[in-house]
Amino acid sequence: MNNRIVIIPTYNEIENIEAIIHKVMSLEPSFDLLIVDDGSPDGTAFKVKELQVQYGERLHLQERKGKLGLGTAYIHGFKYALARGFEYIFEMDADFSHNPDDLVRLYNACATGGADLAIGSRYIKGVNVVNWPMGRVLMSYFAGYYVRFITQMPIMDVTAGFKCYRDTVLKTIDLDKIRFVGYAFQVEMKFTTWKYGFKIEEVPIIFTDRTKGESKMSANIFKEAIFGVLQMKWLSLFKSYKR
Repeated sequence: MNNRIVIIPTYNEIENIEAIIHKVMSLEPSFDLLIVDDGSPDGTAFKVKELQVQYGERLHLQERKGKLGLGTAYIHGFKYALARGFEYIFEMDADFSHNPDDLVRLYNACATGGADLAIGSRYIKGVNVVNWPMGRVLMSYFAGYYVRFITQMPIMDVTAGFKCYRDTVLKTIDLDKIRFVGYAFQVEMKFTTWKYGFKIEEVPIIFTDRTKGESKMSANIFKEAIFGVLQMKWLSLFKSYKR
């Protein structure tokens, strides 16, 4: 059985889903792919079902009722992957902002490089972002500085959503106690992984903003990240991280 699975949460990604599935499925070594769709009214899940005829058991689909948030989609995907014995579990977006070819580099960082969590990092070698307006680049960069200052994590791209976990990390973390559902989810997962003492490696990538479909960014997402990080740090002072 393949021991690698990529999790892609979707909501209204009909313009991207077919191309991203074909690309991930073409990679060597091979990857399984799990689409967690939050009831997309545009037919995203229906397109995945069509492609399951071509790709068989390597292409997985979990449908949820309603838009329940990025974090809960990944938690659902993590539990699905662990229950089926996958050892390397990946996160990525559906919109090609993450280059699927880089999945192989993230896998190698864990499988041969010894990392427990490999992060596709936009900021480990300068600022590697394409097609973002300068305002968003600055907001992302200084948000990372803020998170590092509060948490003291030695990670440059603290909000990155392109990652590979070894199963041991996700088995150690109590996934039911992960609180955040927006982009702060990415910070909380890295922070918890770091607090447990797992080895984290940042792999430089080039991030390209989506060209099709709509961004899911919102003001509430940034509000959660700003105030949630303070609360997360405070609560961590009263928690034991032993494995």
